[in-house]
Amino acid sequence: MRNHANGQDLILSQITDKYSQQRDFSGCDLSGIDLRGVDLSGINLIGADLRYANLSGSVLLGSNLSSANLMHANLQEACLCDASLCEANLIDADLKGANLCGAFLWRVKLSRSKLWAASLCGADLREADLSDAQLIEASLIEANLVRANLTGAKLCGAMLLEANLHQANLTSTDLTWSNLSKANLTEANLWQAKLIFTKQQGTIMPDGTIHQDEVFFCE
Repeated sequence: MRNHANGQDLILSQITDKYSQQRDFSGCDLSGIDLRGVDLSGINLIGADLRYANLSGSVLLGSNLSSANLMHANLQEACLCDASLCEANLIDADLKGANLCGAFLWRVKLSRSKLWAASLCGADLREADLSDAQLIEASLIEANLVRANLTGAKLCGAMLLEANLHQANLTSTDLTWSNLSKANLTEANLWQAKLIFTKQQGTIMPDGTIHQDEVFFCE
């Protein structure tokens, strides 16, 4: 245990030392580490163990966290613009208010994650698992959600303008008050989805037709 703690202390000092040239921490055990508000831009954390880590308010611009384990991590209001989280594990992670615009999230695991008011504009979420995720009032403008799994997700008030949801699974998804204007829903599964008061101006429906009404009142 002491060796583990000492190892983390060394890594923490290297990460926070602005003069350090060490930016490769791929595969490192950083579980439970406290990196609140730390600038981690461009850092390599491929395959790192960051379970229960506190990264709230941290800056991870262009950082590589592909295949990292971030289960239960705290990423509230973290900046992850253009970061790579492909196939990362973010199950039960807290990303409330986080900025993930332009992030690469292919096949990311975000089941049961908290993404309230998070920004995911232009993010690549192809084949992502967002089942039971909390995306209330999240911004997903022009996001790529092709074949994403959104089963049971909460997207109340979410902005999905021009989002690509081709073949996405929206079974039992709550889209109440969400904005789906010009979104692509071709071949998407909307079984038991809640579409109360959604905006669908120019939305491409699952059958390929274009919806013209601004607000859809179906329960």
